Amino acid sequence: MFKFKPLIIFVLLLSFISCDQIKSTKIIRLGHGLNTGHSVHQGMVFFGEKLQEISGGKFKVQIYPSQQLGTERQCLELLQIGSLDMTKVSAGVLENFSPSFRVLDGPVGEELLNGTEKYWLKGLGYYDSGSRSFYTIDKPIENPNDLEGLKIRVMESQTAIDMVKSFGGSPTPISWGELYTALQQGVVDGAENNPPSFYLSRHYEVCKYYIIDEHTVLPDVVLMSTHLWNDLSNQEQEWIQKAMDLSVVEQRRLWLKSELESLEAVKAAGVQVSYPDKSNFAEMSRSVSDQYAQDPLIKSFIDKIKNTQ
Repeated sequence: MFKFKPLIIFVLLLSFISCDQIKSTKIIRLGHGLNTGHSVHQGMVFFGEKLQEISGGKFKVQIYPSQQLGTERQCLELLQIGSLDMTKVSAGVLENFSPSFRVLDGPVGEELLNGTEKYWLKGLGYYDSGSRSFYTIDKPIENPNDLEGLKIRVMESQTAIDMVKSFGGSPTPISWGELYTALQQGVVDGAENNPPSFYLSRHYEVCKYYIIDEHTVLPDVVLMSTHLWNDLSNQEQEWIQKAMDLSVVEQRRLWLKSELESLEAVKAAGVQVSYPDKSNFAEMSRSVSDQYAQDPLIKSFIDKIKNTQ
């Protein structure tokens, strides 16, 4: 009869324990389009660390940055069918899936997050994404009329498309990962985004004019597939929400720091940064906001926001 030596028995026991631990750890796959230097990615790393800590190792978050799993729209679609667990998207892109995201403010934020569940998307929180401004290759944009005839990259958002049209520009939806090449090859004349994204994407190497008009303020929304969320226990859902709430605070702290550093960095790289009269942009885009206010759902959110002020 074969006899196990003590060392072999010890090794086998370790392997069984390891297999048990692997089976008891739930892996959450999180995909997004930004690079690892962005505060959003760093906030997600913090989320993963806190979730692992709070859950006692029962959860582990695997992050796939830089559009490894697709564009923002593609990641949303993967969430809807349950092929991806979590992602972050700009509220502008999310409006294609949940129209009420055309309007957003703190007091109604929770209601908007809950409103995505019928689209198989569970809203967990908002990351700061600052204000979006225009940057161009050949000439500065000092007033809205300077955009007339220019091809400006926008995200896949009807609101963004309508806004650029109101300034006389030609809105051109292009994937974020393809934008650097599009700028370099002259496919578009410019784009619009916040300072950290402008800097970390290295778009400042091509675009030497950045006008801080802050035409829109769009947060990033962190979402989980309801295919996963609904399979979790109440305790597990609480762990995830607590870790996300903590990461929101950390990401916003990191955002403020990165916003200031990014502006200084692009100035040092030779970018001309200017601050125009915002009222001109607000006046020309008023027709867009008036148009959306005719939608009863959006108007209801506008009224709620006004009532909290």
